[in-house]
Amino acid sequence: MTVMKTSLRNFFAHKGRMALSAIAVLLSVAFVTGTLVFTDTMGTTFDKLFAATASDVTVSAKGASDTGETRADNGRPPVMPESVLGTVRGTDGVKSAEGTVFSTSVTVVDADKDSLSPTSGAPTIVGNWNANDARTMKISSGNAPRGPDQIMVDADTADKHHLKLGDEIGVITAVGTHRSKISGIADFQVTNPGAAIFYFDTKTAQEALVGETGVYTNVNVTAASGFSDAQVKKNVASALDKGYQVQTAKEVADANAKDVGEFMGVMKYAMLGFAGIAFLVGIFLIINTFSMLVAQRTREIGLMRAIGSSRKQVNRSVLAEALLLGVFGSVLGVGAGVGLAIGLMKLMGATGMNLSTDDLTVAWTTPVVGLVLGVVVTVLAAYLPARRAGKVSPMAALRDSGAPVDARAGVVRAVLGLVLTGAGGFALYLAAQADKAKEGSMWLGGGVVLSLIGFVVIGPLLAGGVVRVLGAAVLRIFGPVGRMAERNALRNPRRTGATGAALMIGLALVACLSVVGSSMVASATDQLDKTVGTDFIIQSDTGQLITPQAVQAVKSAEGLKGVTEYKWTEADFTTPDGETLKKTAITAADPSYATDLATETVAGNLKDAYRPDSMSVHEEFAKDHGISLGSKISVAFQGGSTARLTVRAITSSDVVIDQGAMYTAIDTMAKYVPADRMPLDTLVFASAKEGQEAAAYTSLKAALDDYPQYKVRDQTDYKEALKDQIGQLLNMIYGLLALAIIVAILGVVNTLALSVVERTREIGLMRAIGLSRRQLRRMIRLESVVIALFGALLGLGLGMGWGATAQQLLALEGLKVLDIPWPTITGVFLGSAFVGLFAALVPAFRAGRMNVLNAIATE
Repeated sequence: MTVMKTSLRNFFAHKGRMALSAIAVLLSVAFVTGTLVFTDTMGTTFDKLFAATASDVTVSAKGASDTGETRADNGRPPVMPESVLGTVRGTDGVKSAEGTVFSTSVTVVDADKDSLSPTSGAPTIVGNWNANDARTMKISSGNAPRGPDQIMVDADTADKHHLKLGDEIGVITAVGTHRSKISGIADFQVTNPGAAIFYFDTKTAQEALVGETGVYTNVNVTAASGFSDAQVKKNVASALDKGYQVQTAKEVADANAKDVGEFMGVMKYAMLGFAGIAFLVGIFLIINTFSMLVAQRTREIGLMRAIGSSRKQVNRSVLAEALLLGVFGSVLGVGAGVGLAIGLMKLMGATGMNLSTDDLTVAWTTPVVGLVLGVVVTVLAAYLPARRAGKVSPMAALRDSGAPVDARAGVVRAVLGLVLTGAGGFALYLAAQADKAKEGSMWLGGGVVLSLIGFVVIGPLLAGGVVRVLGAAVLRIFGPVGRMAERNALRNPRRTGATGAALMIGLALVACLSVVGSSMVASATDQLDKTVGTDFIIQSDTGQLITPQAVQAVKSAEGLKGVTEYKWTEADFTTPDGETLKKTAITAADPSYATDLATETVAGNLKDAYRPDSMSVHEEFAKDHGISLGSKISVAFQGGSTARLTVRAITSSDVVIDQGAMYTAIDTMAKYVPADRMPLDTLVFASAKEGQEAAAYTSLKAALDDYPQYKVRDQTDYKEALKDQIGQLLNMIYGLLALAIIVAILGVVNTLALSVVERTREIGLMRAIGLSRRQLRRMIRLESVVIALFGALLGLGLGMGWGATAQQLLALEGLKVLDIPWPTITGVFLGSAFVGLFAALVPAFRAGRMNVLNAIATE
């Protein structure tokens, strides 16, 4: 009880000094809690949606996925004949059955030819208005579609794009473009996660999406009273031919939830990983806080020991303070986490994914995880300072106002740090020398962890040398004030090392990812320059396949020398060694693709792969299956027959563009795949006539004006798009890393604030002998700057080493160019100086306001 009273007294006596550590705990716990609440809420939203929209039993066409997905590589959804609907209606246990047709392989545009598809990645769904949809959608204005010139739109899409009754809508599919006017607007009765939904009447939907009437993609079944969904499923499955997919409402909901769950799982654990980094950085802040508090209370601890307190009691007293800090910060963090989740939901709403706060889900495990994690991390971080406090002898503490320095521990720390850093460097060397990316990635992971821990441990040893160098380069120009700032940073290398290490972690990851991202762009650009011989690349950024009508529009453009179509599908391969490989990718292109992309071959000529009944394979595939030139491979095309193709070329596996692709001619594929089953183009390439590049570029854009889902890019555009894509990914990662950097900044602020308190008498004496307030503030700011630059220098150096090693592994996958983004590295380094200045604002201001006489009188 005495220990707890002492801990409470000390905690509240130093609550101002604890505040920044509590904020660090709060932020880290909030990020974890917010992530869990946000992903759980997304799960609840989708679960409710899937449960509400699924009929008792659903029959899907042959070839549909487990979720009833209607997307197909030929652009048309798989369908079933109308007779299936009649069979289902006559099955025992079926109360009613309704045929539906819908597709997600669509693009919808307004009268100005602007896309109405979501930008959040959610699907665009076009189907027929049916009784099942009427359960979850309510017509709020107008009426349901009643003919080929009418279409209904969901209210969210209408609001977002300012659509109203009578506006013209164009639906672009593989069949063609169907234009209608908005006849009605329907509101969701459940939360819409962001999909754009449009409804035709049944006949119009069949004609616009499939190109024929009398077919359906699904049959929705309502079970009769007294029959379970499972019984109806069994009866319906028995009545139909094999191949049709029959699922209960729960099975459909579970299949959809599994698909969404995989995506949310990746997002959840990625965000938790960044929260873990923030916790790691927060550990240094907490260690520094308690180390400095213990140092400032050395005399007090000595008195406690002198009047009978044991080492364990002193230790427990410090740990109890840490427990209070952890509980306080974690409780606030849990509350802030719920607020963060709501903020993320609002942010997602701005991008088009609607998540209702009515579905806010806070599982009982979420606050428990946040509280336990925050408290455990805080107490563990305070253990070393607490142990150090317990080892202070009464006499030594009463003689000295500062904590005793354990020289032996410093030597052990330096040796351990050197060993860990050396082991990490050696692991990185082995990773760079690896022959296989998988093997090298294991060494890379080990090297990153060991070198990071090594730099953290050896930080105090490095601080002495690095701070002196930085002092000579940055601080000496400020005269005596700069030299005092340098000495202050060197006064306690352990503290400087720990403070710099907190900033080092976040900046090391920033530097590593910058090097990897820049190298990827440079490698891809280099490959484009060396291998791509075409002038223009036409594709969809959202993965939409290119419709035949759009391909014809490309071919009609003026100034073109040639157009190359490029298709992709899956087939079952039976190789010469007798192995059958299911769903193996095969690319079909026009023969001109051999010159559009100058892919390196290790045997044969790639042009020969486009001869009748011929193909190419890549080098690793050939080695794995004993394939050489002239070998025969049985290729069973999806939706078609089996071909015996002769291998005419073996391409290098050491490329970036089309790595691992196996080619055949479109004419060869068309020989074995019916015309209505042929996949649509993934890409289209176009080459301009000599000297007509600019005119052809303009003509292509004009030709595709009716198809806004497709982009026309020349090689410069393509490089910029690639750079932008990687840049957007890196910016998102940097945004998540910002949490760790913010916590590190709090660490610098806390270190300076406690250091000012620790040096109160010293500051008073300096002021008494003539140091002005302005000089004092500058001294503290310069000390902060040099600590921040120390952390930045270590972090950027370490991160560039990691990035260069990672690039060596990527070189095994064809990304051979190492590119150090010096502008980014330099900007981050200089930005660290501003971070140091910012962190010192409050401590410097408080130091400048000290009363000189009171400061001198401080014990």
